[in-house]
Amino acid sequence: MESTRIKVPSIAKRGTAVEIRAMIMHPMENGFNFDTQGATIPVHIITDFICRYMDEDVVRVKLEPGLAANPYFSFYLEVQQSSEVQFEWHDQDGRVTRESATIQVA
Repeated sequence: MESTRIKVPSIAKRGTAVEIRAMIMHPMENGFNFDTQGATIPVHIITDFICRYMDEDVVRVKLEPGLAANPYFSFYLEVQQSSEVQFEWHDQDGRVTRESATIQVA
């Protein structure tokens, strides 16, 4: 499991747009780099990022090998009711890293 960092406000006013931030610590190897012995480092990337709010996808991104290490996403989400915000990162080997946070809407 990879290390993640998410920032979700704990409290928000109904109908407002809140900033959501998500990052995963991942090398995002593109297959063109070499190790100290001169061997090619194999491709190792995150392929998909998904964010869900109220059990619906609000952001779905397909990532490619050209993306830099530690993919970071920042976006705004209009909140209507208290709910969990769920994050998923999928890699090319089928591993899934999950994280979540709850927003209380007043």
